Amino acid sequence: MTDETMTPTESPASGTDPLHGQPHQIVERDGVRYTLLGTAHISQASIDAVCAAIDSGGYDAVAVELDPGRLHSLTDPDALARMDIVKVLRDGKTHLFAANLALAAYQRRLAEQLGVEPGAELKAAVHEARARDLPVHLIDREVGLTFRRAMQRLGWWGRAKTGAGILLAMVGDEEIGEDDIEKLKRGDVLESSFGEFAAHSPALYESVIAERDRYMAANLRDTGRGAREVLAVVGAGHLPGLARHLREDTAAPAAVRAELEAVEIRKSFPWFTLALTVFVIGGFVWGFWQGGLDVGSDLIVQWVLATGLLGALGCAIAGGHPLSIVAAFLASPLTPLHPALASGTISALVEATLRKPTYADFMALRDDVQTVKGWWRNGVARILLNFFLTSLGTAIGVWTGGLRMLGRLVG
Repeated sequence: MTDETMTPTESPASGTDPLHGQPHQIVERDGVRYTLLGTAHISQASIDAVCAAIDSGGYDAVAVELDPGRLHSLTDPDALARMDIVKVLRDGKTHLFAANLALAAYQRRLAEQLGVEPGAELKAAVHEARARDLPVHLIDREVGLTFRRAMQRLGWWGRAKTGAGILLAMVGDEEIGEDDIEKLKRGDVLESSFGEFAAHSPALYESVIAERDRYMAANLRDTGRGAREVLAVVGAGHLPGLARHLREDTAAPAAVRAELEAVEIRKSFPWFTLALTVFVIGGFVWGFWQGGLDVGSDLIVQWVLATGLLGALGCAIAGGHPLSIVAAFLASPLTPLHPALASGTISALVEATLRKPTYADFMALRDDVQTVKGWWRNGVARILLNFFLTSLGTAIGVWTGGLRMLGRLVG
C-alpha cells in the first residue's frame, strides 16, 4: 500500500481549483489517487462543482454514489410507472414497492419546494463523464438491499413506525422541515428520507449510512484498478467514513460486498400460526366428536363466515372488483392457517390482474392520494388499499371467529 494523504483543497487540475470551497478529501492508495468530492443533493453549487471538476480534465475515471436502479430513476423518472405491479405482488414485494413510491414522492416534494432535483449533481456527474468518454462506476449498494437490511435490524415496533412513516410520506403534502433540508445540505437523500420514516434510529443509521461507507470504499478499491486519478462524487455526509474505510480497510472488496449484501433469512418458528391452526382444526374435530355433525358443521360455518365475510368486506370497502371480493372471501378462512400466505396479497393480485393500473395512474398517484376519493379513483392506490384492508378484515375475522369458537367450545 502506498502512502496515503487527505487534504481539503488539493486538486489534480492545474489553474483554478474547481473544488475550491467544496468539501472534499483525497486518499492515495495502491497507486491510485482518489478525490472524494462531497456534495449536497439539493445544491446548484454542487452541480457546478461536479461539472467543473470533470471538465478540468484531471481525472481518468468517475465514481458516483448511485446504484443502477437509482441512476435509472434519475435519468428516466417515468420508470416506476412502467413497473409490473402484478409481478410485485406475486413476488411478495408489496412493502418494498410502497417504500419506493414513498421515496419518489419525497423527492418530488423536495424538487417542488426547493427548485432543485435531489441527486441532480449525481446525474450531472454521469452525464459529464460520459460526454468525455470517461469510465463511470456506480459504487453504491442497491437501495432495495439497504431497505431490507435496515428493516431486519428493527424490532416489530420499529418496523411499524417505519411502515407508518412510509404511508405518510406517500400521502403527505406538507413542506420538508428545516432539519431534513439541513441533512440534505450535508448530503444524503436516503438518510433524509429514511429519517422521515423512523427518526433517531441507530439501526437505520448503521444500514443507511455506515454500511454504505464501507460498501462504497470497497467498490472504489475494486474499480480504481487501472486508473491513476479517480473522482468520486458522494454526499458530503459520507466523506469521513468513506475516506477512513478507503484508507484503512484490508479485507478483499468482494468479501466486504458479500457481507454487506447478505440479508438474514429469519427462520423463526411460526408459533402463532401453529397455535391458531391447532386451535381451529382441533375445535372442528372436537365439535364433530362431541356434538356430532351439526356442531362440527356449525363451527366450520362460523369460522368461514367470520373470516371470509370480514375479509371480503375489507376488499369491498377498498373498491375491489367483484371477483377480487370473491377471492378475498375464499382466501380469508385459509390464509391465517398458512404462515406464507396473506388474503390481502391474493385479493390484490386478482385486482391487479383484472384492473391493471395505467401509466396515468402511476403519474397521478401522489396527487390522487391527497383526497379521499382519489384513493379509490387511482388504480395503484386502490390495489394498495385492497391489500391492507383485506388483510385487516381477515385479521379482525380471525379474532372474531376464534372468540366465537372458544365460547362455543367452553359453553
